[in-house]
Amino acid sequence: MSELQIKTTPVAEHTAIVRLAGVLDAQTFEQLEEFLNRLIEDGTSRVAVDLGNLEYISSAGAGVFIGAHAILKERGGVVVLSNPAQPVRELFDLLGLQEMFTIAATSEEAVQLAQAGAAPQK
Repeated sequence: MSELQIKTTPVAEHTAIVRLAGVLDAQTFEQLEEFLNRLIEDGTSRVAVDLGNLEYISSAGAGVFIGAHAILKERGGVVVLSNPAQPVRELFDLLGLQEMFTIAATSEEAVQLAQAGAAPQK
């Protein structure tokens, strides 16, 4: 059975770091989707997601970030991803997600970029 751990830390008004560990796939993506939706509904508009401990991500898992990006973009917010492990980065490259998301080297950098309203990398 797949397992996903989600931890969040508010870092400033409307800004939070979400740290993921484990597996984000067809069995766990709804857990993250519900979590992010609640976070957004509670007023967080700048989300830095640390992927450093995420062992695997499927296209369903990547879809959660796309959905959160769409919601936050409408509201003037942003999602910044950070520290993806090689298998995660490979999926992002395959799906072309580096064109949609800013991908920072560290969670600290991701927070700074999120607070600045980061635009996607080119």
